[in-house]
Amino acid sequence: QVLLDESGGGLVQPGGSLRLSCTTSARAFSSYAMGWFRQAPGKERETVATISTSGDTYYPDSVKGRVTISRDNAKNTLYLQMNSLKLEDTAVYYCAARGSVYSDRTYAKPSEYSSWGQGTQVTVSS
Repeated sequence: QVLLDESGGGLVQPGGSLRLSCTTSARAFSSYAMGWFRQAPGKERETVATISTSGDTYYPDSVKGRVTISRDNAKNTLYLQMNSLKLEDTAVYYCAARGSVYSDRTYAKPSEYSSWGQGTQVTVSS
């Protein structure tokens, strides 16, 4: 089990930007596939972006071109840069991790991740 701590959420106007960060307790952070997910009230948790141990990324069509996931293995930190934010991006954003020592593939589904942070609220409102 990996401890994850998200930060960087807040209130932003439509069209604005936010950068989320996720710090981890993982001793071998580079061996974990990571992801950002979000959940709005009354909706299921959905994928925002994922990144493999080798740096390959996955974005669903709903956010492609507006968000960028990245990782700094030296700092044990995962990032999510979000631009051109829309009202429908309002949600609690979660960071997640799964061990991936023997594979460098991306994992797109929330069910494929075993460790989760507490989440950080992102509210897009004018």
